Formats: sequence, structure tokens, C-alpha cells
Amino acid sequence: MSQTTAAETVDVFGPDSMLRRLVNEARWGLAVTRATVLEAAHPQIGTALIGNSTFVTHPWRRLRNTLVSTQRILDPDQRVRTREAARLNRLHARISGTDPQGRRYDAMDAEARAWVVATLFESAVTMYRLSGESLDGPAMEQLYAEFRALLALIEGDSDRLPATLQEFWPYFDDMIEHRLESTEAVRVILYRLFANVPAPPLLRSHPAVWAAGRAVAGPVAAAITIASLPESFCRRVALPDLPGARALMHGAYLTIAVATRLLPDGWVQVGSIMSLLDPDHAGGSGPWESVRRKADQAAAMLRLITPAPDETNQATRSADRFFAEILDQTGDGYLAWPDLAAMAREIAARLDLDEQDEERLFNAFAVWWRELQTNLDADGDGRVTRQEYAASAACLPSSGLVKIADVLFDVTDVDDDQTIDAQEYQTLFRTAFQRDLTDKGDSYSRSAFLRQFLSFMTGQQHSIAYNSLLSQ
Repeated sequence: MSQTTAAETVDVFGPDSMLRRLVNEARWGLAVTRATVLEAAHPQIGTALIGNSTFVTHPWRRLRNTLVSTQRILDPDQRVRTREAARLNRLHARISGTDPQGRRYDAMDAEARAWVVATLFESAVTMYRLSGESLDGPAMEQLYAEFRALLALIEGDSDRLPATLQEFWPYFDDMIEHRLESTEAVRVILYRLFANVPAPPLLRSHPAVWAAGRAVAGPVAAAITIASLPESFCRRVALPDLPGARALMHGAYLTIAVATRLLPDGWVQVGSIMSLLDPDHAGGSGPWESVRRKADQAAAMLRLITPAPDETNQATRSADRFFAEILDQTGDGYLAWPDLAAMAREIAARLDLDEQDEERLFNAFAVWWRELQTNLDADGDGRVTRQEYAASAACLPSSGLVKIADVLFDVTDVDDDQTIDAQEYQTLFRTAFQRDLTDKGDSYSRSAFLRQFLSFMTGQQHSIAYNSLLSQ
């Protein structure tokens, strides 16, 4: 069997790369959504998603981070690719455990990582076919070679995927028949994520409008996704064959394909769509910027005429709300190490930390977690309930949080001048510099940073900046 190594990926993702063009198209989202369902049916991946991922509670953040990571992993500069591959491997090396049946799972499992790449390739091919653009033999061979090169970049080799395209399809069918299961993660994606996905940043000021639209769009998105999946997979995991779903699915794919062909390229690029949904993503640029500005103006007008919500200052309610919106990153109703690890991952990804700084950050969060366990985990089950947190939040120790704040300040202060300037602030928070939070006119001192961080992380003070970092 021929072997693809990381060194061979140098020229694969050059100007003629099919994969680099594909992942910048908005319709790539259809393929990724479909692939995610197939991935989630793998017992290793499904368990890791349920126990460690924030894709349900923070789907837009996950989407944005995935886009940034994909751009890095396919960057023309080999050094950028290698750095991102190393970061992803460090991230996955921290995810392991045991599923409810007592089976071990590990995010570094070679078979599972190969399956992720396999589902993306097969979903890309399906996306082209359903869009009326079936790939010819050479194009499909090239695309498959690029996906194998992608696996080699992150895994070190591509041996877990068949060497040839002809061998891939029997492998894919065999995985469906003998390895996939009807996991909780599959059901969560199809029936909970689509039904309860929170509003993107652009529409957060219109919760009623978003909820009404989601009530219709959620079931439609689930039906379209299910109808696009292989029939053998649907039988395997007992997904329903809804009347009219296949016609709806074909119509959706063809509509997006027509839009891709007819609209200017800038309007259908994934970055442009993300900049519309999330103003912080592209720094306020792109062809959709005028649309976003008008939406912002309408939202501001609506806020002026809408009565402010009734807020109380009760400590227990404040702690309860902070628990739900910030601490419970995985959305399972408990505070445990995966929730704090998710915060560390988000910060490390935003700042693109190297291995040493990333390790310092995770160690600081680990210190805080041990404090929380010692002081709040009354029944010793390794997790903190919302009630346990709310009852004792006011008297929590802060030494762990101080350690996190110190590390966070150090890694944000890239020029090591002991202040965080406007550019460093925006890199971390993806928002404009907040002068009112500092004790200096144009920078953020360590003491001011520490005060603000502790006030937010103990639930005492609201912060738009930290809310955008850890909850949106």
C-alpha cells in the first residue's frame, strides 16, 4: 500500500487545490453538517462529542473556530499548516475517557480520525452530485488524494484510509455496516441542535424573530440532512424516511448550487456569510456589510422602544444564570473538567498559542478546577451541580482564578510591555477596545485586567468582552 506522509503535502494544497476552493464556498456547510452526523455515529467520536464538545451550546463559535482552523490547515505556507496540525493534535490529546458502556474513547484514535476525513470526502462528493455537478474520474481522484494528504498532515500518515479511490467505497460501506451505531450524538445533532440552535450574533437582539424562524427551519434542516445521508446508514441508525424529504433535499442543494453559479464570488464565500452572521468575524468588511449595518440600525431602534427586562440582584439567581451561560460550556447541566477545558481551548485557539503557553493556560484552569471540586463538589461525584454552585458562589476561593488571569494576561500581552493595547485586546475579545475598563487611557494594565477578570468569573459583574469570549 502506498503511504502519504506529511512531507508530501507541501504542494498538494497549492493554487490548483480543489479542497482549498471548496472549503471557501458557503455550500461547504451542507457537506460539513452531513459529515458531522456520519462522524457522530462512530462510537469513539460520538462519545467524545457528547462529553467534551460545545457544538450544541455554542454552535456559532464552533463554526467560526472550525473555519479558522480549516484556513490554517490549508494555508499555502507549510509552516502555518504544521503549526495548526500540532495545535489540533494537542487539543485532541486532552480528550479521552470512558463511555456509559465502559468502553474507552480517545480523540487521538487513528481509526476515528481517518473516519472524520472519510466522511468529509464522501460528503463533498455527495454535495457535488446533489448539486448537479458530478465529478469526473480525474477530479474525484484528485480530491481524494487531497483528503488523504490532509489526514497525513494531522496523523503523520494516511494508512488508515485506503490507498486508492476504488478501495475507498468498500471501506466506507463496511464502516457503516460494522462500526457505526445509533449514538446519542446523532440524535442530539439532528433533533436538539437544529431545534434549539441559538441565534447568531447578528440576530441576538431579536429572540422572538429567531425563535419563530427556527421553529420552521429546524425541522426542515433536519429533514434535508437525513434525506441526504446514505440509505444504508439511515437503516443502521433507524432514521425516518419522511414523505417529501428527498424532494426538499434535492431542491435545497440545487438552489444553493444555482446561487453559487449566479451570484458574485464574494457573496457566496463562507467568510462573507460568516461576516454577515457574526460582525466580529471579518472586522466589518465584505459584500454583506451594508446589509449587516442596516440590521444593526433596526436592532438599535427596536431596543429603544422595547421595555428593559426586569433584573434582580439576588445572588443566588445571578450565580444560577452565570452557571448556565458561562460555566456549563457543554450544556449537560453540570460543571466538570470538560467545561473548563472548553474555555481553555477557546482562548488558546483565539490567541493561536504555542505549546508552552497553551500548557500554562490549561494548568491554570486545572488549578481552578481542583479548587471548585474541593469547595463545591459536596457528593464527590467529580462534577458540580447548578445548585451546589449557586449555594456557595459568594464564598469561592479565587487563587485559581488569579492564576488563570495572570497566564491570560501574559499570553495576550505579546509585546511583553505589561499592558494590553487595543490590538492585543481585539485579538482576544474580537471587539473594540473598552476604555472604561482600564485605569489608563489607551492600554489595559495587569491590575485592571485582573480586577475585571475576577469580577466576571465570579459572576459579580457583567462584561460584554468576556461574554463574547466564553458564552457566544
